[in-house]
Amino acid sequence: MEEQPRQARYQRKRKLRKGRTLFVGLLIIIIGLLGYSYMQYKSGYNLASETKIPEEQFEPDENHRTVENYLIAGVDSRGEEQSRSDTMMLLSWNRDTNDMKLVSFMRDIYADIPEHQSYKLNTAYYLGGISLLKDTLNNMFDIPIHHYAIIDFKSFESLIDILAPNGIEMDVEKDMSGDIQVEIKKGLQQLNGKELLGYARFRSDAEGDFGRVERQQKVIEALKEELISPKNLPNMPKFIGAAEGYITTDLTSKDQLSTVLKAVSGGTMNVEKLTIPAEGTYSFGSYRHAGSVLEIDVDENKQILHDFLNLAE
Repeated sequence: MEEQPRQARYQRKRKLRKGRTLFVGLLIIIIGLLGYSYMQYKSGYNLASETKIPEEQFEPDENHRTVENYLIAGVDSRGEEQSRSDTMMLLSWNRDTNDMKLVSFMRDIYADIPEHQSYKLNTAYYLGGISLLKDTLNNMFDIPIHHYAIIDFKSFESLIDILAPNGIEMDVEKDMSGDIQVEIKKGLQQLNGKELLGYARFRSDAEGDFGRVERQQKVIEALKEELISPKNLPNMPKFIGAAEGYITTDLTSKDQLSTVLKAVSGGTMNVEKLTIPAEGTYSFGSYRHAGSVLEIDVDENKQILHDFLNLAE
């Protein structure tokens, strides 16, 4: 009669030991993953910390219930204190639907820069940093801007190589070389950071800056796919650390991480794209102090932009 209870107690103890072993094993794996992630994060952050563009004064516009608008400026500082913004984009993110809308502003737009003479739009950043660029876009198009991000092109190269060490697949439409400092062949290519930047900046053809802006949007689309790709998950801690070091923004470290995780965990991210000025809303002009410019119909482009961003809602 005592044999069965004794055997039952033995089996219960055995199950408990197995359960403890499994729990300890899982705990060790979790600690190991957290330790690896932290070390990779610090590695990325330390790699980037010495090249970060200084933070700038920035006054955000009033918050929207579901939409956050990010002003993105890509600059080619080359070690200089002042530089023009070679790339200017507005990324509008709907937190509820995880949809994104990307607006590219042509750098040659002849812009009314507050408290300055009218120049090309990319001169606003040179004259007064991200705040003056924000004010210029606010005044011309009446669009709310809640956050900003600035990245130097050399930093962009490094971030790409961290996120996708084997390169990012792009369908290159023509052979490219010249001022971009790399040679890229036509066809389906795996582009590293330097090559991808060269692809995005190429403008030595008949399409000029319009073709360049279109390629920049293609690059953003490709980057979005890389960010949500499971194959790049092991690279994310180092990428996030490097992004925090390389990218200058008004977001805190906690906010940056939270924003990335929310966007990535949301699954598929649909990105709609728009270029300002829209087709048929501009003409070419030239001024002695500004050179060749795009003279745009501000009111028409403002309406197109508001409709695209659903600002009337």
